[in-house]
Amino acid sequence: MKSHQTTQTMKPATAAKKLGVYLPATPTEFQEGVVSRAELDQLQADPPEWLRDLRRDGPHPRPVVAAKLGVSIAGLARGGVTEALTTEQIEALKQEGPEWLEKERATQAEVRKEAARLKKRDAERAEQGGGPQG
Repeated sequence: MKSHQTTQTMKPATAAKKLGVYLPATPTEFQEGVVSRAELDQLQADPPEWLRDLRRDGPHPRPVVAAKLGVSIAGLARGGVTEALTTEQIEALKQEGPEWLEKERATQAEVRKEAARLKKRDAERAEQGGGPQG
């Protein structure tokens, strides 16, 4: 057993991903440093102004953009969205309602519906003692 505890740290890119922010938009000191687990917890519990601003206004990383639009990350790429978008740009896309966005939203809805169906099926099989099967 170890008698001392080493501090876990992570790269700024990992911390930004966990915080749901776009790394290039973060302050330079965040981008160039390392983040400890305790610092990450502190940022999540009591976000500084820059973090609140980024979460509210963006630019947002693709996973956040996809979630706000109700599509997959692959759906964003198929729609030609490969860069981070601001909240304003996301809202403009929602208002425009381009064909690709409507198509990708429908696809995502079908994926969620199928996942729910499979989850229900597996739960019913588990109740019957059969366990999940393909």
